[in-house]
Amino acid sequence: MITVAIMLATIMQALDTTIAIVALPHMQGSLQSSQDQISWVLTSYIVATAIATPLTGWLCGRWGRRRIFLTSVVGFTAASALCGIADSLAQMVMARLLQGLFGAALVPLSQAVMLDINPKEKIGQAMALWGAGIMIGPILGPMVGGWLTENANWRWVFFINLPIGALAFYGIARYLPESRPESTKLDVFGFVTLSLAVGLLQLFLDRGEHVDWFNSTEIQLEAAGCVAALAFFIAHTWTSTGNSFLNRALLRDRNFVTGTLFSFIVGMILFATMALLPALLQGLLGYPVIYTGILMVPRGVGTMLAMMLVGRLLNWYDPRTIMAFGFGLTVLALYQMTLMTLDMDSDLIIASGFLQGLGIGFTFIPLTAATFGTLAPHLRNDGTPIFSLLRNVGSSVGISLVVTLLSQETTRSHAELASDISLGNLALQSLPALLDPATPTGLMLLNAEVTRQATMMAYVADFHVMMWVTLLALPLLLLIRKPVVVAGAAAVDKSVELAH
Repeated sequence: MITVAIMLATIMQALDTTIAIVALPHMQGSLQSSQDQISWVLTSYIVATAIATPLTGWLCGRWGRRRIFLTSVVGFTAASALCGIADSLAQMVMARLLQGLFGAALVPLSQAVMLDINPKEKIGQAMALWGAGIMIGPILGPMVGGWLTENANWRWVFFINLPIGALAFYGIARYLPESRPESTKLDVFGFVTLSLAVGLLQLFLDRGEHVDWFNSTEIQLEAAGCVAALAFFIAHTWTSTGNSFLNRALLRDRNFVTGTLFSFIVGMILFATMALLPALLQGLLGYPVIYTGILMVPRGVGTMLAMMLVGRLLNWYDPRTIMAFGFGLTVLALYQMTLMTLDMDSDLIIASGFLQGLGIGFTFIPLTAATFGTLAPHLRNDGTPIFSLLRNVGSSVGISLVVTLLSQETTRSHAELASDISLGNLALQSLPALLDPATPTGLMLLNAEVTRQATMMAYVADFHVMMWVTLLALPLLLLIRKPVVVAGAAAVDKSVELAH
């Protein structure tokens, strides 16, 4: 029952990361905002979540895990209701900020609880179940959001959280025992500097493409502020004689350090490609919103199938072997995506999505099991937020990278194709009269077609880049050791059992 309750909370938070994307055009008209302004509906949530996530460990130590879990569920559900009744952009942004602040703790807390309530021999299966909620939420988000927007109203994208939140609250309040609070002092300087660094990084990544990156004073200030805040945080953590915001005991566990760094790379590689597909299917191929969501389902099926298997496979195989297999499937899926054309059918989208879903499942769960396999239980409240934070930052960096490359490659390909559109090109004489470049209408239609072709070439180029990045990341698996429970961790487990 604990598992059911916390998974409801996890799926609710994970679903909200993507469910609002397809509703943005409808929200834009209702809230009377511009294209640039409506993006703050997403940005405000991302920034608030990024800032609040590292605070989870201290909050649990100060007031207890159960109390923080319940507060987060109530706050997230109430903020969802405020989003649904918002009548202006300012109200929506404020509600999304609250949603991000309260929802930040849900994912790391659910992971910590799953690690604690399962014995070590079941950790792989527990992480597979937890990972299913993390992965299936963003995958199903566009489909659920599209269906609700088209058949009801965009406000139901947020109202759907109310019954889920109520059930999660009841289950957590009824079945989850309270952890023992610890008298810990908040490292205010460490929290402020890390929050500034993460928040400014998120703004830098989200706003960069809109304002032409470093040609904008805003981006220059955000980049400089992020670097300065991160430098202060590192120096403070390294030299602090008291309790630092980042528990330095985490840095003594090699598997946690390497696994957390690798989670950044996995987030960058595996999730960036998912950000390209909705725009490709709807904007370029002209698929309806609902059909776009349906085409994303095979990816979720692949992920679920892999997670059903990987929990058992971890009992017999080295996690690094399973992760290498998952990366291999991802490379194959990305190769298939490089074969996409404007006149393709949906079979290629389904096949590549299913394979990439398998790759996600066979990579993420072994990575999680290896990262926390040797970490002492009393450090999990501190470790899981850092793991989630690095994965989310990696995803943001990857998404920003592919979007920037898409824009640049579209411009370059358009210029290359347009150079062939001239009256001296004899091949143009075979075109219908409607496409005659000598007429304004013909030139306009030809330019639209050149733009379509150039955009498709840019998408294919993005998939090529991600395929090679995935291949080059494979040797990094050697940095992760096969998790073996160390004596210290076993001793901590025994002491906790005796305490209970």
